[in-house]
Formats: sequence, C-alpha cells, structure tokens
Amino acid sequence: MAGEGGLLEPADVVCHCLLIEADDGLVLIDTGFGIEDARDPGRLGPAFRLTRPTGELAETALKRVEALGFAAGDVRRIVVTHLDPDHSGGLPDFPQAEVHVFARELEAALNPRLRERPRYRNAHWSHGPKWVRHEIEGDEWFGFEGVRILPGSGTEMLIVPLAGHSRGHSGVALRTGEGWLLHCGDAYFHHGQIATPPHCPPGLRVFQSLSGADRGQRIANLERLRELAGRQEGEIAFVCSHDPHDLERAERRPSATAASEA
Repeated sequence: MAGEGGLLEPADVVCHCLLIEADDGLVLIDTGFGIEDARDPGRLGPAFRLTRPTGELAETALKRVEALGFAAGDVRRIVVTHLDPDHSGGLPDFPQAEVHVFARELEAALNPRLRERPRYRNAHWSHGPKWVRHEIEGDEWFGFEGVRILPGSGTEMLIVPLAGHSRGHSGVALRTGEGWLLHCGDAYFHHGQIATPPHCPPGLRVFQSLSGADRGQRIANLERLRELAGRQEGEIAFVCSHDPHDLERAERRPSATAASEA
C-alpha cells in the first residue's frame, strides 16, 4: 500500500481536506470523517471496517477548525469532491453550512443504484444539509469542463468533473496567490500517478480499482490530469485526498490551511 515494507504491513492514509479563508467566511473542501464516526467507526459501514480507520477526535475537521480559533458556524460553505463517508462524514458537524456538490454525485448518493448502495451512508446527511447542486454550464478550466461557484466569496473556485471513482466525482480548483491549487479528491491515490513516468504502489492500484465506479472514465481522467500536470508544471499545484506526501506538501503552502485526518 505504501510502496515499502512487508506485504501485510499497515500504511498511513489521510483524508486530506482544505480550509480556505474567503472574504465572507470559511470554506471547507471535503470534511473527512466526522465526530460521530471517530467515536463509532462502525457507522462507516463494512467496507471501511476492513481498513481499520483510527478514531481520533483531534484529527476531525471540526476539531482542527476549532484548534485554529474558529467555530463550526464560521464554516459558511462546504464543497465536496464526492460523498463517500471519508469525504462527507463531517457534514453533521457543520449543520449550518451550505454544501456545494456536483449534481450527478448528489443524485448518486440520494438515489443510489444497487452497486452504489454500500458506498453511501445516509447518516451523514440525515440532518438535512443545505444542498447546493451544480450543473455543467459551459465553463472551462485548462481544457476541462468546470463549474464556477461561490461568486460572492472573493475567491475564484470551480468544481471540475472527474468522474470514475464515483458517478459524480469531481475535483475542486482554487486560485491562490501562487497560481492554482487543484484538489483532485480520489481521482488518484498516490502522487506518482501524475508523474512522468507514472508509478503507484501495487496495493493502492488494486484498492483504487475495487473502489471505482467506472474504470474507463477513471483511467481517462487520470491520464488527462497527468498530461495537465506536465503541461502546466509550476502553475498548478495538485493534491489528492489520501496521500500523506500531498498533505505534508500542502500544509506548507501559505494560501490554504490543511485540515487532516488519520
């Protein structure tokens, strides 16, 4: 899984979230696991029990936000790459926030097909989130389709559809003082996958295939991201959700505060 150590040796995996200080409040990109998930990992479902996640309250997005001197109510908006439990589990911890999501993903989560049912957990939105659905409206971002969101925040941000891992999976692009930052969610699991030549630990490749909704779309979008990373090197910083390398690198960036979860 980590590219080193024994075959059955545990590996560290993170749930990489971003906290952005916009002009009119905080914006959280993904939430990781929530408070109740940390207290009772069993509520994540059988698939996550197999991965044995650690329930550390201090590593939830809410506790990391509070450690920075903010309150849950200061998070005005949440943007989710998709609605798997490790990306949406913290939604109940920010009940007043708008939740911005690609419409195809919200449809998949609220009306899952038979094969999709194990991946979504209704407990994470039983509180009735303030959903804000976004459709493709002709925006473009470096050759990708894009949906510009949060026009009143003073922050240029787009949802960038990257289907494959889930039916409506997307990335989130954020303009910073240093260029662009693209949170790719689960479009890839290891930073080596967008390198040239690409590389990835075999365990992660297997896990990625097993957890994907559409292998063809996932691979096609991964290849497009690799091409973009080579073409726009230095202009776009790429991070994914579960690679500790990406989390450590992003935490050193002054433009966003990374909220992590082990």
